[in-house]
Amino acid sequence: MLNTYFRVIVGTMVLLSVVLAVYVNMNWMWFTVFIGVNLIQSAFTKWCLLESILVKLGVKKSNDQSCSL
Repeated sequence: MLNTYFRVIVGTMVLLSVVLAVYVNMNWMWFTVFIGVNLIQSAFTKWCLLESILVKLGVKKSNDQSCSL
């Protein structure tokens, strides 16, 4: 379940930042870069801030890693 929440939240944030970059200001693309850097960082460290937040909110952790796509 954690994996599903993770993918929905990250996908929504990426799409939202692209829409904001197109219609509001190109500086919103930095938010997309931030998300990408965090995904790469989590691949090496096996730690993801969003995963930690979701677990503290009570989302059940599955056996697989949520940040590894």
